[in-house]
Amino acid sequence: MLRLPRRSSARTVFHLLGAAGLLALLGAPVSAQVTAFKQAIAEAAYKSDAVAKFYRENDYNPIWTGKGDEHRARRAALIQALSSADVHGLPVDRYRLDQLMDKMRDAETTRDLGMVEVALSRAFVTYARDIQTGVLRPSTIDGGMVRKVERRDGDAYLRELETAAPREYIRTLAPTSPQYRALLKEKLRLEHLLAEGGWGPTVPVRKMEPGDAGDAVVSLRNRLIDMGYMGRSASRTYDTAMQNAVQAFQSAHGLEADGVAGKGTITEINKSVGDRLKSVIVALERERWLTRDRDGRHVLVNQTDFSAKIVDDGYVTFQTRSVIGKNTSDRRTPEFSDVMEHMVINPSWYVPRSIITKEYLPKLRANPNAVGHLEITDSRGRRVGRGHDFSQYSSRSFPFAMRQPPGKRNALGLVKFMFPNKYNIYLHDTPQKHLFAREVRAYSHGCIRLAQPFEFAYALLAKQSSDPEGYFHQVLNTGRETKVVLEEPVPVHIIYRTAVISPKGQAEYRRDIYGRDAKIWSALSNAGVALSAVRG
Repeated sequence: MLRLPRRSSARTVFHLLGAAGLLALLGAPVSAQVTAFKQAIAEAAYKSDAVAKFYRENDYNPIWTGKGDEHRARRAALIQALSSADVHGLPVDRYRLDQLMDKMRDAETTRDLGMVEVALSRAFVTYARDIQTGVLRPSTIDGGMVRKVERRDGDAYLRELETAAPREYIRTLAPTSPQYRALLKEKLRLEHLLAEGGWGPTVPVRKMEPGDAGDAVVSLRNRLIDMGYMGRSASRTYDTAMQNAVQAFQSAHGLEADGVAGKGTITEINKSVGDRLKSVIVALERERWLTRDRDGRHVLVNQTDFSAKIVDDGYVTFQTRSVIGKNTSDRRTPEFSDVMEHMVINPSWYVPRSIITKEYLPKLRANPNAVGHLEITDSRGRRVGRGHDFSQYSSRSFPFAMRQPPGKRNALGLVKFMFPNKYNIYLHDTPQKHLFAREVRAYSHGCIRLAQPFEFAYALLAKQSSDPEGYFHQVLNTGRETKVVLEEPVPVHIIYRTAVISPKGQAEYRRDIYGRDAKIWSALSNAGVALSAVRG
């Protein structure tokens, strides 16, 4: 019988299981061994459709527990990957590596080996899915995270592994985006800082400004030095150097860069290394969800940053401020990806049913002449006179639609950018320009408003017009509602990231305005993800 010492190292297990030939060591006739082995695989795999399918198609032959070098290489690659899963912010205990090792050490019968074979495949499939497309399912964490994550069948991973160099193949499963790699680097940096004790004592006051002096200023100075925003200084005064450091910190954290350490700035400065590390680990999970190709041109809207960008081949070629959905249950902007197909210049605003029934119908019931800037139309598009008795309708029975014609006062402004989706979300202009001057810009019903919609349109049209600005205004000046098709549709990614690495490699952090990242961290923590400190 095959017996391994209880404390055998992984290297010893690999050597003994591979070099001796697993099945040949069991003493029974080879045909009986093979039959029992395959039966054990079939029994152990039936609970997992993907694993069972793989073994049915390969006639229940082993890929892990055979005697060849390729089997030994797969085991070694898998054990190495599982033991270092925390590097990627994955829950190491989820893969039950200790139990796998025990099963390999204790294998004494053909049946035992079949069970080991399937256990290794299951662990591999779980790990492969986790590192490629995430541990969590977004929509189960928060209703606003409607992103569809394209998950592969587990048997596909096993088939590919069977014909690949295992260590190299497993390495390719993680996202290859520059952002993912940069986040891994930031995670490691924060883990070193965590081991060293973090950024020291927090700042004990709620506000400081240039000219202040005293112990609180010293606390702020030391915190900024430890964070890397300020060079070494012995000053006890809120001087120019400290003001510049505060401004740099504010810029990197989405705050108004006025150089005054107000309540919001102090709150962010006092966030711990552990808090920032959680944001990075959550960002890694979110990056695993974003499986769509981001090469070439795409639009990127980061809700927590209140920004909208056009990205070409990895470079931001246009950026503008944005307003997103108000932080209430019915207005938060959802997260998803789609494709922008066209823009509408001089758009009408067709009022969503939810706004009609919740906001406008109560006004019409009280006064049929209310909200006079809107047209009321029946199912055939005919205008309904204001002499109609609206008091007879409830939110369910109200049979009419409402529309605001094109114009400067239109709720959508003078242009909207469409990527048709069931959530009725799009990017658009707005007459409420004053909102873009605010630090936190969550005021809309869910759609994304742009501070520079015309310039955004020029940038999109530049791909198909030699004079995009002239063309845009030629259409605009007609005053007519006009659909302009984009000859090359543009992918749109509406994301939510509280930790982002800038193109220059600087870590930037944002506030969790909708509380979604807190929910993700809680779910990851429940799955077994933990903060770790790394020394050396």
